[in-house]
Amino acid sequence: MVSILKGVLIECDPAMKQFFLYLDESSALKFIIQDIDDTQVFVISELVNILQEQVGELMDQSAFSLTQK
Repeated sequence: MVSILKGVLIECDPAMKQFFLYLDESSALKFIIQDIDDTQVFVISELVNILQEQVGELMDQSAFSLTQK
């Protein structure tokens, strides 16, 4: 029997790919279809919006305020 999944190829730097791998391993939501190489990963297309939100939260946490005294 053939199983078909619709996916999206994401190309990013190795650090962001490690973040994706961490999210895939640590959550109940498995979104990685194929780990291709150091900078590319193939993910389920329906979950791209969730990944974008997770990346946005990571960026918000790692950003610093310019108004710090």
